[in-house]
Amino acid sequence: MWDALEIIKTKLVNVIDKLSRFALKYRHLPTLGFTHLQPAQLTTVGKRATLWLQDLTMDYNNLVNLQNSFKLRGVKGTTGTQASFMELFCGDESKVKELEKRVVAKLGFDKVYGVTGQTYPRKFDYNVLCVLSQIAQSAYKFSNDIRILQNMKEIEEPFEKSQIGSSAMAYKRNPMRSERIGSLARFVISLPMNSAITASTQWFERTLDDSANRRIVNAQAFLALDGILNIYMNVCENLVVYDKIIAKHVAAELPFMATENIMMECVKAGGNRQELHEKIRVLSMQAGKNVKELGKENNLIELIKADSAFAPVHDKLDEILDAKKFTGRAASQTEEFIANEVEPILKQNGELLGQKGDVRV
Repeated sequence: MWDALEIIKTKLVNVIDKLSRFALKYRHLPTLGFTHLQPAQLTTVGKRATLWLQDLTMDYNNLVNLQNSFKLRGVKGTTGTQASFMELFCGDESKVKELEKRVVAKLGFDKVYGVTGQTYPRKFDYNVLCVLSQIAQSAYKFSNDIRILQNMKEIEEPFEKSQIGSSAMAYKRNPMRSERIGSLARFVISLPMNSAITASTQWFERTLDDSANRRIVNAQAFLALDGILNIYMNVCENLVVYDKIIAKHVAAELPFMATENIMMECVKAGGNRQELHEKIRVLSMQAGKNVKELGKENNLIELIKADSAFAPVHDKLDEILDAKKFTGRAASQTEEFIANEVEPILKQNGELLGQKGDVRV
């Protein structure tokens, strides 16, 4: 199990590395931020990627904590009493303890459970599967976001030159990699409950109904997550960003988001806030109708330009509508998060970096 955790750790660190490069590259690119899947305020493509990264750094820390708590059962005997070893060493407890210490050291470990039944505590299996489940949860969240972004034509997962996007519709480019991540992640997320039942039904010192079950569940969890991380690496190092589509979507919503700024500029020039608020509310409703009912472009800015009440800002609208002014500290937050929380992980695991995710589609 230790070796399997090391494999997962290696691939997790490589995902973090590739995703951090993506976040830094696009830290300044404004994009629509959503709450309730409705446009809310602007963020940046890179800042959104830090949300995926933060999940992964939490997973990394949980994995390391798990490894730090890793113990062997030790030399305990059939029911954990070490009775047979006491017999072997003629009742000399110091020799029994020394034997256990040497055996554990020979295996490369230094921690043992103080007491056990016939097996190490099956709750540890549950702890392992919870960590694996959490990594799967993070991957699932990422894959769902990418699938939505691909639907919006803003960001796409990689697509091979000869890849078939759909078995039925030749023009389609289905997000097959992200869908695989979601499918496998759903399976891994479901497994801790199985392990919890195993841990809670251990009769006295041990029953055998855990054996076949845990051999299947533990192995499948590691294998499935290994596949998830392979795909995750492949996707995040080959994401395609369509900045013109992103800018188009921003332009369609930004006039609504900028109404407060426009109104306050007019107030500074001597306008009445209440009157301006009512005017911009009415114009916003007209623009919304133009978009939703007539299927036309957002014409709020044109309506504002045609209204003399907003004359003080007519020559400032381009400056006011600069999307980068609406992203707050998104770029700085991205840089700071990666410097403070991601880089230490990458430096600590530099020898593990350089892996690629090989995927067949």
